[in-house]
Amino acid sequence: MANSALEIVALLLTLIGLIGAAASTGMPMWRVTAFIGENIIVFETRYEGLWMNCFRQASIRMQCKVYDSLLALSPDLQAARGLMCCALALAGIGLLISLVGMQCTSCIVNNDRAKRLVLIIAGTMVMLACICVLIPVSWTGHVIITDFYNPLLIDAQRRELGEALYIGWVASAFLFAGGCMFICCNIQSEGKGSEMYAYSRNSDYRAFTPQPLLPLQPQQLVLVPQPQPQPQPMLSRQPSTNYSYHSRYPSVRSGVAYL
Repeated sequence: MANSALEIVALLLTLIGLIGAAASTGMPMWRVTAFIGENIIVFETRYEGLWMNCFRQASIRMQCKVYDSLLALSPDLQAARGLMCCALALAGIGLLISLVGMQCTSCIVNNDRAKRLVLIIAGTMVMLACICVLIPVSWTGHVIITDFYNPLLIDAQRRELGEALYIGWVASAFLFAGGCMFICCNIQSEGKGSEMYAYSRNSDYRAFTPQPLLPLQPQQLVLVPQPQPQPQPMLSRQPSTNYSYHSRYPSVRSGVAYL
């Protein structure tokens, strides 16, 4: 029961992380204009995202423009696009796979080992999604901080960390927590199941040692005599002239022979 509750919590954490990663991917607030030094025009803000640039003024709503060419983007922005898309795919597939192996579902019946294996695979995919979110967010943040303290750039070219980066870091934390719960809970259950069938170390037993097979020696053949069949009396239809029977009275032939 406790394991089932942990699986539901891990599912919710993964779902929250997936929503946060999708929001961070679509938001244009990766880089925000820095208002420092001579750049005191605060009624105009510029946002740079993975897919578009946006301008926002105080009295006018936000206007966005999609990037014209992918090759014109910076290397960190191109890598961020691919990694964030991979993260969304891995998190979504891992979330669907986890639904198959949870104890509250009946997709796999009478096979707890298969359910644990499915949840471990789902947790591994969620952990990979966490890594795919963490790399571009951290890389972009490193580039922004490095350019901010670069003395060769003017104040108008410097940017600050946008809201999408913070959402990406929080989403990666949720994905990490969900993936760890999927993996650790099922590995612990696997260990407990194996201990139930383990032999005690204090019991006196000796392991069986197989003996080597001896080569076969040729044996001398012994002939066993078989009993001979007894002759059976033959019946014939022809009358026989030899009669042998016992009688109390002597016959004529026996008298002649006596004389």
